[in-house]
Amino acid sequence: MSIQSLTADFAVAGQISPEDLPAIAAAGFKSVICNRPDGEAGPSQPAYSAIEQAAVAAGLQVRYLPAISGQVTPEHGAQLACLLDELPGPVLAYCRSGARSANMWQLAQAGRGG
Repeated sequence: MSIQSLTADFAVAGQISPEDLPAIAAAGFKSVICNRPDGEAGPSQPAYSAIEQAAVAAGLQVRYLPAISGQVTPEHGAQLACLLDELPGPVLAYCRSGARSANMWQLAQAGRGG
């Protein structure tokens, strides 16, 4: 699992597994956002429900904001901005490679004028 910090309170990663959640919590993250639709990679991809269960067990907040690869919209950015206002940080968002999550973050910042 490779985590890329974009700010002190927001980082992105590629696909995580339920087994990664205790280490994510131990690294200081308080919340996780899934930006990958269930089933995108077939049965090898952990379902959001499995990630959610492991995240809650690790004491993390967790939200599901999926976007299809190559189809991240300003609306996704606005929704991410709302989640970032709601969730305790630092926040880790993940998708297949981290790129979608980073794109959503950029759109969220643009929507805030930042």
